[in-house]
Amino acid sequence: MALIEDYAMLGDLQTAALVSRTGGIDWLCLPRFDSPACFAALLDDEEAGTWQLAPRGGGPATRRAYRGDSLVLDSEWDTPEGTVRVTDLMPPRGANADVVRVVEGVSGRVPMRMTLRVRFGYGAVRPWLRREDGRLVAVAGPDAVWLRTPVDLDARHDERHTAAHAEFTVAEGDRVPFVLTYRPSHLGAPEPVEAEDALRDTEKYWADWISRCRYDGRWGEAVRRALVTLKALTYAPTGGILAAPTTSLPEQLGGSRNWDYRYCWLRDATFTLQALLETGYVDEARAWREWLVRAVAGDPGDLQVVYGLDGTRHLPERTLDHLTGYEKSTPVRVGNGAVDQLQLDVLGEVLTGLHLCRESGVTATDTAWQVQRELMDHLEGNWQLPDNSLWEFRGRRQHFVHSKVTMWSGVDRAVRAVETHGLPGPVDRWRRLRDTIHAEVCERGYDAERGTFTQFYGSTELDAALLLVPRVGFLPWRDERVLGTVDAIRADLVRDGLIERYEGDGLPG
Repeated sequence: MALIEDYAMLGDLQTAALVSRTGGIDWLCLPRFDSPACFAALLDDEEAGTWQLAPRGGGPATRRAYRGDSLVLDSEWDTPEGTVRVTDLMPPRGANADVVRVVEGVSGRVPMRMTLRVRFGYGAVRPWLRREDGRLVAVAGPDAVWLRTPVDLDARHDERHTAAHAEFTVAEGDRVPFVLTYRPSHLGAPEPVEAEDALRDTEKYWADWISRCRYDGRWGEAVRRALVTLKALTYAPTGGILAAPTTSLPEQLGGSRNWDYRYCWLRDATFTLQALLETGYVDEARAWREWLVRAVAGDPGDLQVVYGLDGTRHLPERTLDHLTGYEKSTPVRVGNGAVDQLQLDVLGEVLTGLHLCRESGVTATDTAWQVQRELMDHLEGNWQLPDNSLWEFRGRRQHFVHSKVTMWSGVDRAVRAVETHGLPGPVDRWRRLRDTIHAEVCERGYDAERGTFTQFYGSTELDAALLLVPRVGFLPWRDERVLGTVDAIRADLVRDGLIERYEGDGLPG
């Protein structure tokens, strides 16, 4: 297991793999982001599943980097015998999910070692290994992965060992491919994928995609890398945008704040949407809007804070007790109990997201405006309720200032839709609601003695989310109440140059 920060991500817009500096793919869920992992060493050890490919002497790569603005990863090792490069990628999804690894001799003759341990069901299920048509196949229940390579494989399958091994040597100019393909077991063998074709197609895909970027400011390379990462977290079949490709990475080593983030939070997706729209990616915004309309269809009172990649509402949370967790941080969770929380700021975030789509040129639809109208009706009837806040507090609900401010922004965007785009709606009533929320927040959510907004009505605590007050236009950036809030957060929540979210919530750590 490597350090979290030492993993690089591969992706095919339907799932993602994490590659360590030592050449191990320690996390991969197939066929989707939210499917059970077949490589789960990230949350246990190598027996939970990993695919190791590196020089026989081991050790971290001497250097590694993505090729340009892509998700094609090159890792190079300088060894006493010479230099070798491993290129890792996941080509844009075709009929099946593929992971391609190409070993290239750069200089000398380097001995290499490959070990493939497939463990379906988050490391709980050892597959049956067999050879078929020159390929190795690992099968368990509905799942199967196929490994195709010209290298001779030694496959072992018994009570203690279920793995494939290979040792080989690459000389300067040699290129040795490995292609791992997932396919439901009942469908039989997949069509073979040529590694060099996959490499070429993957580089072209990302070059074409990033060429649409309109950003032309400072830190261009970092902005483009961030955009590629955000794109990799979109689920292409539906347009949903997930928060992260992993579950149960701890917020604190040894702590219990280990959550499953392989789902679509409406709030997070709206933030991602803003980044994509501001850099020219309208197609992604259109796909997200259509996902949103499908996901929230029905009674707006049933609006959830989080959905599955395809809009699934039922995401029951459970623990995987057979895994020891990253650096022994348990529990390991799948599913997310936040699905049942009341986070009223999401109403404002969704309304803002729909507004951003409209302002950025995404063609308006009657259905999208109808959804916005229904959400506005729900907001009007419920904005005065306490909630769990964007931080998903698992305790008593409060009147969180950030939630109220975000709902204010949603009402403001609805008013603008009528005023600017001529859409039908009770704009006078909405204006009055906007003014009412604004006045209440300034009266009940502001501590005049300290000169700062507070986490919730009547509290003395602070909340980093208050920094978004000017971001949504609730008050000007130079308003003395905003400046006082910034000063208070700087004094009370900044630790070692980082801003803590809040001062405490009752959970350990």
